[in-house]
Amino acid sequence: MTIRVLSWIAIVVAGVLLLCSGLATTLLFSGGAGACGMPASVTATASSAALSPAPDGIAPIGDWNAEQVGNAATITAVGMRLGVPPRGWVIAVATAMQESSLINTPGGDRDSVGLFQQRPSQGWGTPEQLHDPQYAATKFYQRLQAVDGWQAMPLTEAAQAVQVSAFPDAYAKWEGPATKLVTAITDTAGLPTDGLAGCGATGPWTQPVLAPVGSGFRTGDRPGHDGVDLSAPRGTVIRAASAGTVRTVRCNAVHADTGAEWGCDRDGDPVLTRGCGWYVDIDHAGGLLTRYCHMDQPPMVTVGQPVAAGQPIGVVGSTGHSSGPHLHYEVHHNGDASPNGAIDPVPFMAAQNAPLGTRP
Repeated sequence: MTIRVLSWIAIVVAGVLLLCSGLATTLLFSGGAGACGMPASVTATASSAALSPAPDGIAPIGDWNAEQVGNAATITAVGMRLGVPPRGWVIAVATAMQESSLINTPGGDRDSVGLFQQRPSQGWGTPEQLHDPQYAATKFYQRLQAVDGWQAMPLTEAAQAVQVSAFPDAYAKWEGPATKLVTAITDTAGLPTDGLAGCGATGPWTQPVLAPVGSGFRTGDRPGHDGVDLSAPRGTVIRAASAGTVRTVRCNAVHADTGAEWGCDRDGDPVLTRGCGWYVDIDHAGGLLTRYCHMDQPPMVTVGQPVAAGQPIGVVGSTGHSSGPHLHYEVHHNGDASPNGAIDPVPFMAAQNAPLGTRP
């Protein structure tokens, strides 16, 4: 990419870094302070993105040409400056991939216009406004933020809630490519995948299941409970909380008294069984690791497999040391999968704008 474009993206990134340090909470964003200086919510306006210069001279990234990368960079930068959590950037870029292949088209089906194929007749704006990528991205984020619980939704459901497409499942296939492209854009701006470590974890994060928090982290009656229990029904899809690489896929269920194999082809027991049952560990940027226990059946992923945020990895069950169907969810730092590396997932996930519970 050219120095001009690197500087353009870096201006936005610098604003995010200043927010993390608490030096400029109103430099680029408006709204009340949330985790790591980011606003807890934002009300976007059609003019709020107008100060971003249009990028040019951008080089291709992977399968995406310079024009496509430039439009993805605009979408990402607008989301950053509006204070939308990173999960939203990926949803927006994935949506534009499906709707227009990241090409700012002058027209489309019926009166659809631009990157998101938004329709003037549906109240999105005038054709001229919708052909402005900054305006179009701002309007997309405005409607996304108005969707109740969007951060906990699978990407395709969140995108569909905004777009109301005739093909509601079409967005899902773009989650991986969008995640990679957004990451590449922020890397190019001098912000590697662990460059926001001062703000906690980086990249999009989402709830692994949308369910109430039951048993907490290392409570008085369970001091060895290194995660939290999310009370989801059997068969609920479990999703990767963030992009990463699968480290472990294992059945860990033994008889409590003898250590003999109990197996994961049946439910466990809170007294008779020890172990996590069917479980998955995922390594993430910045030395983070997440663990997902008590799956009902063999996980959907394999060791070494890269996964995107929100990707299905298994279903809720009650294998191992378990009294009933739920997801036992852990977060570890410093790449340490032992109890020594475990941290409380509740404040951690809240800091990633993906709080655990029934609502984000």
